[in-house]
Amino acid sequence: MSRDALPAEIHAVARTLIEALPYMRRYSGATFVIKYGGHAMGQDHLARDFARDVVLLKQVGIDPVVVHGGGPQIRAMLERLGIESRFVDGLRVTDAATVEVVEMVLAGRINKEIVGAIQAAGGKAVGICGKDAQLIRARRLTRTRRDPDSHIERVVDLGFVGEPVAVDRSVLDVLAGSEIIPVIAPIGVGPGGETYNINADTAAGAIAAAVGARRLFLLTDVPGVLGADGALLPWLDVAEARRLIAEGVIHGGMIPKVETCIRAVEAGVGAATILDGRVPHALLVEVFTEHGIGTQIRRDLPTEAGTGPA
Repeated sequence: MSRDALPAEIHAVARTLIEALPYMRRYSGATFVIKYGGHAMGQDHLARDFARDVVLLKQVGIDPVVVHGGGPQIRAMLERLGIESRFVDGLRVTDAATVEVVEMVLAGRINKEIVGAIQAAGGKAVGICGKDAQLIRARRLTRTRRDPDSHIERVVDLGFVGEPVAVDRSVLDVLAGSEIIPVIAPIGVGPGGETYNINADTAAGAIAAAVGARRLFLLTDVPGVLGADGALLPWLDVAEARRLIAEGVIHGGMIPKVETCIRAVEAGVGAATILDGRVPHALLVEVFTEHGIGTQIRRDLPTEAGTGPA
């Protein structure tokens, strides 16, 4: 068979590899922190795609660190056990009984499922949680609410919902550069050894900052940040992101995600990207193509359009 007679699909594969090569060189030796969650976790084919993507990143010399959520799975287990959930500003109020279930589901079932998927895809992974080696030291997260009648602010007790105080990167440094991919459940440890449930986006951002990650990725259930016209915004700098929050263009559950990205890039992470984890191989498309598919947030935008990912 002549070269010209080769199927078009083969030429397409070759073009894809050629396009990816500069990014493989650019990111060789870099650390990527990837928050994995949303509906993609509940669909077998997307979970397999994600595991293969992570293994490929490792194969080309990138050190991926996976931080996962598990809200739907936690909710299902609480319902099965007859434990009622209550939310304040989107945060699950976590009493002593609830935090035991959260730790069991996150650090047990989900964590090991992801480890198993990565290993089934040909990689090596180890599952840990933020309590291991005091990876994530945490404190109780507080929220205030203003009474609509008296206008007096009061503190809302969220129970064992936490926020990171410090990240001890030593266990991740041991794994960095090895064949092993760390998979982290966002459970933190308090000063008295108490267990705290931490939002996975927040945990991923704190870990990315602590390890000096080149990129932070938040896989979610929407294409990225949408502008006032409903179109995807492929790039944002910190100032523009804050302006869009103030104007209400960025609203609801997207606000804490964008704020996590802002904190990460201000702490030294090269770029943070919000992208749709429901898109097959979304991570590879974002990393190894010029324009990507999500919204990338940087401290400052490049001076020339089309310069590609950070």
